[in-house]
Amino acid sequence: MRKEDFELLSTILKERSGLVLSEDKVYLLESRLTPIARKKGMETLDDLINEVRLRRKEDLLREITDAMTTNESFFFRDNTPFDLFKEHVLPGLLKSRASNKRIRIWCAAASTGQEPYSLAIILKEMEAQLSGWKIEILGTDLTQQVLDKAKAGIYSQFEVQRGLPIKLLMKYFTQAGEMWQISEDIRKMVTYKPYNLLDNYAALGKFDVIFCRNVLIYFHQETKSDILDRLRVQMPEDGTLFLGAAETVLGLSDKFKPVPGKRGMYNTADHVAQIRKAG
Repeated sequence: MRKEDFELLSTILKERSGLVLSEDKVYLLESRLTPIARKKGMETLDDLINEVRLRRKEDLLREITDAMTTNESFFFRDNTPFDLFKEHVLPGLLKSRASNKRIRIWCAAASTGQEPYSLAIILKEMEAQLSGWKIEILGTDLTQQVLDKAKAGIYSQFEVQRGLPIKLLMKYFTQAGEMWQISEDIRKMVTYKPYNLLDNYAALGKFDVIFCRNVLIYFHQETKSDILDRLRVQMPEDGTLFLGAAETVLGLSDKFKPVPGKRGMYNTADHVAQIRKAG
């Protein structure tokens, strides 16, 4: 791929999604965009790039952005955040939210739904304890195509084998041929909405817990800082943020502090300060 072609595509992707591609990711552009070129009846990726350069049609730009921002996901990915959510975050929320019995959770890069459904399963397993509570799980992603799959809740044998215990598979999924569909009860626990992390979050409301895992790694440093600061605005003082194992707030934002000994889990800086003052 020519340098000017890479620069064209990387600029478009950064403007539309915040995604930052280094030059060693040319192979990723080629592998993900070549199928789009073929689908459009073009002979080569160069033809697709020329079409973008000449016309910049919105539907084509959307397809390109969707192809490059669709990330892999699987159930109970990296177990630790889900264990921390169940064993440390939920017990605290059950005490602090006892008066209004409402908890809101945002999966800010929901992809094909495995993360929000994993949380929904945890909550479903605690149904007796949560009787009378209103639990809202919002899953957002830039790509409508992956959200459509998430809403349907239909996964291949390969997808359900990745991270999902067989006991939960048999309990909450129904097999249809070679595919598995998650139960309607679990699907109804999650609301999906297309959303760009570069946009304003105000309309989404406040969230007690935000999962924004394995997405910041794709952004420029300034964009990471901006996203983290704006996520803090959408949380109460005692809110909890979960990031991916390779992500951190250190050097990016002073609005969150890592929870000692709990990898990927962050409390708001205000809450940490309050705890220290009380202690």
